[in-house]
Amino acid sequence: MFTVLLRARAGMKVEGLIQNFVRQVRTLSPQMVDVGAKATTRRTARAGCTVVVGKEVAAALAAKTVAKGDVFTVSEVAGIMAAKRTPDLLPLCHPLPLTRATVHCKLDEENALVHVEADVSCDGQTGVEMESLAAASTAALCIYDMCKPISKGIVITNLRLLSKTGGKSGDYVAPEGAA
Repeated sequence: MFTVLLRARAGMKVEGLIQNFVRQVRTLSPQMVDVGAKATTRRTARAGCTVVVGKEVAAALAAKTVAKGDVFTVSEVAGIMAAKRTPDLLPLCHPLPLTRATVHCKLDEENALVHVEADVSCDGQTGVEMESLAAASTAALCIYDMCKPISKGIVITNLRLLSKTGGKSGDYVAPEGAA
């Protein structure tokens, strides 16, 4: 608004400056992108992350002795639920008719890690990248929640899109070794 006043003092028309300012503010406002004109195509996305659990938690996961129960089954279900509820978490995501959502948690006991991968697909007008990322991150959060009585030092790291297919931007595969 300060710029508008300075330009007005310089002899520019205030009405035009204010209209331009309002137009700029509107374009910066949050909005859900209109995908109505896009063709419905097959969309897939795979996301992953790593949970650094430490030796004590890794041993408990391997022995299936975590007090809260079967960590990987509960975490996988939590991830699937998150994929289905992504627009509730991220306000500008479109609700999508998902046709598939899977989450897999794999323990690497030797390195005290859990690798989480989520695959999501749909036939729609926009991609499912955010759904796959929400699924992987929620599964990782569930692992943390269920294992925190053993260790509070668990670290969730390397959340990333691993691949996607479909849509205007085409296919994507993360570079090998990308973190």
